[in-house]
Amino acid sequence: MPALAAPPVRGSLADIPFDNAREEPAAPVLARKDAAGRWQDVTAAAFAEEVAALAKGLIAQGLAPGERLAIMARTRYEWTLLDFAAWAAGLVTVPVYPTSSAFQTRAILQDSGAVALAVETAAAAAALGPERDRLADLAHVWAFEAGDLGRLAELGRATGVTDAELAARRARLGPADPATLMYTSGTTGRPKGCVLTHGNVFAEIDNAVELLHPIFRATSEEQPATLLFLPLSHVFGRMVALGCLRARVRLGHAPSIATEDLLADLASFRPTFLLAIPYVLEKVFNTGRATAERLGRVSSYDRAARIARRYGEETEAQQLGTGPGPGAGLRFARGVYDPLVYRRIRAALGGRVRYVISGGSPLGRRLGTFYTGAGIELFEGYGLTETTAAVTVTPPQQQRLGTVGWPMPGARLRLGADGEVFLKGPQVFAGYWDAQTRAAVPATEDGWLPTGDLGSLDADGYLTLTGRKSEMLITTGGKNVAPAPLEDWLRAHPLVSQCLVVGDARPFVGALFTLDPEGIAHWQQMRRKNVPLERLAQDPELHETLQRAVDEANKLVSRPESIRKFAVLAGQFTEEAGHLTPSQKMKREALVRDFAGEIDALYER
Repeated sequence: MPALAAPPVRGSLADIPFDNAREEPAAPVLARKDAAGRWQDVTAAAFAEEVAALAKGLIAQGLAPGERLAIMARTRYEWTLLDFAAWAAGLVTVPVYPTSSAFQTRAILQDSGAVALAVETAAAAAALGPERDRLADLAHVWAFEAGDLGRLAELGRATGVTDAELAARRARLGPADPATLMYTSGTTGRPKGCVLTHGNVFAEIDNAVELLHPIFRATSEEQPATLLFLPLSHVFGRMVALGCLRARVRLGHAPSIATEDLLADLASFRPTFLLAIPYVLEKVFNTGRATAERLGRVSSYDRAARIARRYGEETEAQQLGTGPGPGAGLRFARGVYDPLVYRRIRAALGGRVRYVISGGSPLGRRLGTFYTGAGIELFEGYGLTETTAAVTVTPPQQQRLGTVGWPMPGARLRLGADGEVFLKGPQVFAGYWDAQTRAAVPATEDGWLPTGDLGSLDADGYLTLTGRKSEMLITTGGKNVAPAPLEDWLRAHPLVSQCLVVGDARPFVGALFTLDPEGIAHWQQMRRKNVPLERLAQDPELHETLQRAVDEANKLVSRPESIRKFAVLAGQFTEEAGHLTPSQKMKREALVRDFAGEIDALYER
């Protein structure tokens, strides 16, 4: 598909707040909580004023154009404010996950050559501890909750940094200049810095806003709004936040993803659309089912889920021109269950949500058809840090659930002989950061980016992901097995937290499970059990339940690819232990090494 938005020939992301203030000063572009916990709108004019004041403070502090400023915090208003202020001062921002260890933080700060670091709390700054001595470039550390951003703005006023000086900094930036240095999650090794230019980001957000216009454009008196709870240190959340500012969509930030906190924020903010990873959508579905089970209505919930899936499938067929759409009987059944089940699902997401953008990992048809039938239109996408987030997406009113859609406008896709996905387009990054030259090194010579992901294309050009090239297992029988489809399906089970499929150089495929604490607590309560986790891992009834889940998952694959044996672990895979990345992706090599004994036990006769 050709690009829907013309690439900018001048300017940068730094101009967005000031363009908004000039064109629609009273537009509520953000919302933030006051001291009483109430959401207060921030107009375009007010946000631009805050950005300018903070940018002047950064200039007064001596930060020079092109220098790197790192941000390490949860998803909150100050994150977005500092992002735009840094750009207005001519800087390059470097996100760091707030869960990163002192060692991981030091590695990114050292590699990027960051001269300043903004963190959420003074405790986070102190945690850098002895690593600080190894950061020769780091001259400043500021904490949001210590009031440091306010003091920076005061410094800018006190030292008399002028509007003209700020305008000159902005004027130096163009589409080809680096905007941000984002590090990959490091599933297969050391994280690599990806240099994303202002032009890369504009190509991503401008085309996304045009393509997904039902989400980003007001079609009635109701202004589009979203509550962002995914980390801004991840490219998915970051690009949606920037797209919202670009399209003047009312944006709120939710720093806590604890279930109680997030549900309260959703209820009070009432977004019209959300971006989520499949795990969140699974949690909402599973929580609804657990509530129904406690009330003795689980059979009713399961029937409602089946009806929603049928409705979703027939709606999809209608959109694709392969069916007439839901019949009268199915529409009636859906209407019966709407106030009993579907409305409650929508209420858990705030009550006004009509659209969800899902990314990070495959959603799958089971959840996709359910949410479609429950009255929420889903858009599933696929992308990498290297592609400035989504490079494919399912288009409006042309859903093919279970796929990740078509290439974004302006992007191109092809498959290698082995099924590897190659990507090309204006969203593809400038290259990997070279700490020695402090410049981007292009990742390819011909413009095509090898992703390492495997996929297939159907007759209509929809992409389905089938696994990672580096993660393919080859059994001793010579069967190639992609673990991701089985892992993703089983991870959706309410009792499963993580699933590691194994079998490389083994006679058959096996799996290790970790248990979901909330799901297991409910399961034990409903069965009047109170078994410690160490013993529960060997519980026969639990194994029977998980075996049924494995049997269902095995229907996705051929017999040589199916899981023959599994084991339940008493503990969890954690980021602290080096088993998960900050975005909660499994580090397969570390897991296979650390759980070698448990894996060997699967193959003992």
